[in-house]
Amino acid sequence: MIRLFTVLMVAVLGLAACQPAGPSVGADGRPIATAYKISQREAGKIPFRMLDSVNTLRTSSALPPVELDSQLTAAAATHSRDMQVQNRPWHFGSDGSSPVDRVRRVGFAGLLVGEVISETYESELETLGAWMSQPDTRRIIMSPDARKMGFSWYQEENGKIWWTLVMGG
Repeated sequence: MIRLFTVLMVAVLGLAACQPAGPSVGADGRPIATAYKISQREAGKIPFRMLDSVNTLRTSSALPPVELDSQLTAAAATHSRDMQVQNRPWHFGSDGSSPVDRVRRVGFAGLLVGEVISETYESELETLGAWMSQPDTRRIIMSPDARKMGFSWYQEENGKIWWTLVMGG
């Protein structure tokens, strides 16, 4: 009898160990966020996922789609890295440059519609969702004047990501 009980207990404990762990919950009862780590494999896909998502939002509002622009992306990459160096999300570079200055430096001759930034541990799509929930950043992403988009990021070792999206016309 003891042998049967022992076998059953081992089986029950073994099955319990196979259960997926539930999300870690914080003091507020909400799941604790985990850092989104960008792999080399994913890095090449992220700009296109963002472009597709932005264009889905724009076309659902009868706005023209935007296309990725290498010059705006270069300006976004420079600013993402610079925000990390400054350790603050804001629109001015460490050299005092504005978004207008940065797009001109990379040779973009069009109109700067706006720049959207974020400091987060979340994915690009979660970040886009947060941007769309704010009137000021939503207005830039959904501007009828936008025809071009630049998008880039810088990720720290600890997982923090500095996202920059630049819209141009």
